Amino acid sequence: MNPSETPFSPAEIAAEGIKPQEYEEIVNRLQRHPNKAELGMFGVMWSEHCCYKNSRPLLKQFPTTGERILVGPGENAGVVDLDNRLRLAFKIESHNHPSAVEPFQGAATGVGGILRDIFTMGARPIALLNSLRFGNLDDAKTRRLVNGVVAGISHYANCVGVPTVGGEVYFDSAYSGNPLVNVMALGLMETPEIVKSGAAGIGNPVLYVGSTTGRDGMGGASFASAELTDASMDDRPAVQVGDPFLEKSLIEACLEAFKTGAVVAAQDMGAAGITCSTSEMAAKGGVGIELDLDKIPAREYGMVPYEYLLSESQERMLFVAQKGREQELIDIFQRWDLHAVVAGEVISEPIVRILFQEAVAAEIPATALAENTPLYEREVLPEPPAYAQEAWEWTVDPLPSCNIAGIEISGQIQTWQDILLTLLATPTIASKRWIYRQYDHQVQNNTVVLPGGADAAVIRLRPLEGVEGAGEFNSGVAATVDCNPRYVYLDPYEGAKAVVAEAARNLSCVGAEPLAVTDNLNFGSPEKPIGYWQLAEACRGLSAGCRELSTPVTGGNVSLYNETLDSQGNPQPIYPTPVVGMVGLIPDLSKICTQGWQIPGDLIYLLGLPIPAKTTLGASEYLAAIHNIVAGKPPRIDFELERRVQAACRFGIRQGWLNSAHDTAEGGLAVALAECCLSGELGATITLDLSEQESTNLRWDEILFGEGGGRIIVSVAPPQQSAWETYLRENLDGTWQQLGTVTSNDQGLQVLTKDYQTLIQVNYPQMSDRYYHAI
Repeated sequence: MNPSETPFSPAEIAAEGIKPQEYEEIVNRLQRHPNKAELGMFGVMWSEHCCYKNSRPLLKQFPTTGERILVGPGENAGVVDLDNRLRLAFKIESHNHPSAVEPFQGAATGVGGILRDIFTMGARPIALLNSLRFGNLDDAKTRRLVNGVVAGISHYANCVGVPTVGGEVYFDSAYSGNPLVNVMALGLMETPEIVKSGAAGIGNPVLYVGSTTGRDGMGGASFASAELTDASMDDRPAVQVGDPFLEKSLIEACLEAFKTGAVVAAQDMGAAGITCSTSEMAAKGGVGIELDLDKIPAREYGMVPYEYLLSESQERMLFVAQKGREQELIDIFQRWDLHAVVAGEVISEPIVRILFQEAVAAEIPATALAENTPLYEREVLPEPPAYAQEAWEWTVDPLPSCNIAGIEISGQIQTWQDILLTLLATPTIASKRWIYRQYDHQVQNNTVVLPGGADAAVIRLRPLEGVEGAGEFNSGVAATVDCNPRYVYLDPYEGAKAVVAEAARNLSCVGAEPLAVTDNLNFGSPEKPIGYWQLAEACRGLSAGCRELSTPVTGGNVSLYNETLDSQGNPQPIYPTPVVGMVGLIPDLSKICTQGWQIPGDLIYLLGLPIPAKTTLGASEYLAAIHNIVAGKPPRIDFELERRVQAACRFGIRQGWLNSAHDTAEGGLAVALAECCLSGELGATITLDLSEQESTNLRWDEILFGEGGGRIIVSVAPPQQSAWETYLRENLDGTWQQLGTVTSNDQGLQVLTKDYQTLIQVNYPQMSDRYYHAI
C-alpha cells in the first residue's frame, strides 16, 4: 500500500476510531482504499462496542449451554425455558458514555435500546431493572447526573409502559467522571417461533420500519469505545434522542407482524444503526443485502450516505420479509402510524451494498464488518499488579483496638450503634426509595414484590393469549442485578465469583431457582496492562462462578474504555464492574419470601458461616466508610457452602416454613439485621453466641460488620421450629444457628452477648431516619 494514495489523513482515520494497522487491514480486505462512508462503517463496526475485539477471546470461556437454554450468545437476547410453554427473553446493556454527556437522553435511550433487543426476538417486555454507578453525592456534578439519569429512565420506561421493578445503585468517587448506566430487560415470548436475526431467502425484500432517520447519535458506537475527555461534552450529537410513545407503537406493530409468519428475520437498529443491522443480518445468514438509502424515510434534508449509515436515530428496525407478503407487513405498521418501506433485498453475493442516488455508495463483504473483525489477544500480567499485592498485605492490626463499648476513631469513642447508624446513612447502603419512587413499578399489574421489599424482583407470569396451556400455573420469575465493584477492584477473580454467588443468593432469598445469567462488563482500557488483567481475571471468575452454580451465560454487553481523561490527560479508570443480571424460576407464587420480619415472636436464624467463625473486614463497606481504607482481600466464596445454604433457603420457603429471608452483604450481619427491621417495621432481639471472655481473640467489628460467609438471615414461626431445625441438622449441619426473636417495633434492634451485655441498642425511628433520608 502506498501511503501517498491514502485519501484520508491520519487524523481523519483516527477520528473514526480506527488504528493505522486496522486501516491497512481494511485496504487489504477491499483491495482498494475505502470511501468516506465505508471508512465510517468500518469505524463503528470495528469499535469495541460492536465487535468486542479485546474481550472476545475472554468471553469464549463462559458456559453458555444448559437444559433450559433455548437461545445463547449471538442473538439480540438470550431465551430460557420456564416450563408450561413459557419462554423468557432477557438481556442487559450499557449506555455509559452517552449518560455521562447527556444524562437524561443517555439513560432514556438505554432503556429504549434494551427493550428493542427483547421484542425483536418476539417477546413482550414485562420488566426492567437497572444497575447504576455514580461518584460522590457531595459533588454537585454527581447530583446533576443522578437527577438526569433517574429522570431519563423513569420518563422512557413509564411512558412505554414497562415496570422498573428492581436494581442497585452504588456511589464511589471512582465513578465521578464516568457514571455507569446498565439496564436489564425481561420479556415473555409471544410468537410460536423465536425470531432470529440471520437474513435468508435470495430475493426476499428488506423492510425498514419504525421512525425516521436523522443526524442524532452519529457514530455513537465509536463514541462509546473511547475514553471520556473534557471535549466529550461537546459530542452531544453522538447521544441519541428517544421517543417512548413511538416505541410503544413499535412493540405492538412488531409483535403483530411476527405473528403473521411473514417475517423471516429481524434486527433492531441500535449501535451503528443501518450499518450494523444490514451487515449482521447478512453475515449471520451467509447472504448479502442491498439497501437503497433513497428509500429510507429521513427527518432531515441533505443527508449523505455517511450520515444515513452511522445515524443512531432511535425506534428503527430492519426486517427480511417473505417475498409477496411485504404489503401485509406494511399495512400493519401504517395502522400503528409507523413508517414501513421496502428499502432493499437479500442478494446471493455475501456483501453489504449500499445505493444512493442511483449509484453504489458503499460495498463491503458482510463478514468483514460483522464477524471477521480484528481480534487482540493480549498478554495477561504474569503476576498481580503492585496495587493489588499491596492491598492484599493489609491486616486488621493497624485498626484501633475495640471492645464491647465500641471503637476509638479520631480520638473519639464510637459505639457500635453509632457505627451502624453511620453505615445505614452511607448512600451505597441507604434506601434508594427516592430513586425508585420515580419509576412506575406496577404498570402491567404483574409486579408481586415492590422495589425495596426483597432481595430480588418478583414478576407474575401471566397467561399468554393464543398459546394453549401457557402460564396456567401460578408461577413467577425473579430477577436481580448485582456487583460489588470494590471486591472486583481488589481481587478481580475472587470478586467476580462473589458477584455470581450474591446474585444467586438474592434469587434464593425470594424462593427462586437460579437459571441463567446476562452480564455487563464495565471496565477501563484493555490496552493498559492493569486494565486487561482486571478484565481477564474477572472473566475467569465469572466463568468459574457460573459453572459452580449452573447458571449459563446467555449473552450480555462489554463496555470498555470507561476512563475519564482529566485536563492534564491522565486517565482515571472506574473500578472494574462486571454486573451480573440473573433470572430465576418461582414454581408457586404463593411460596415466596420478602426480606422484612413479618410477625413478632418469630425465631431468627443465620444460615451459612456461624458466629464466631470469622468473616472479613477486607474490602468491606465498614472499612471504606468508617476508616477510609480500600484494602484487604475480599471474601472467598465457598461454593459447596453456597449451594447448600441457598438450597436450604429455597426448600424452607417452598415448605412454607420461612416468613422472611435476606442475605448479608455490604455492612455485614448488623446492617442486614437492621434492614430486616426497617423493611418489616418491626424490631429484633439478637443474642450472639459469644461472651466477653470468649471474644478476647476476636474483634467485635469483624463479627458485626465483616462480610462474606454465604450468609442468609431467615425468620420462622414457632410452630415450624421443630420441622425446620430437623431439616437443618440433616442438610446444613454445623453451618446454621438460632440468633434471636422478632420483637415489636418499639423495641428496635438489640444485639447482646450471651452474657447479656449490650453491643447495639438502637430504636426504629433512629434507623429509619438515617436509612430513608440519606438520599
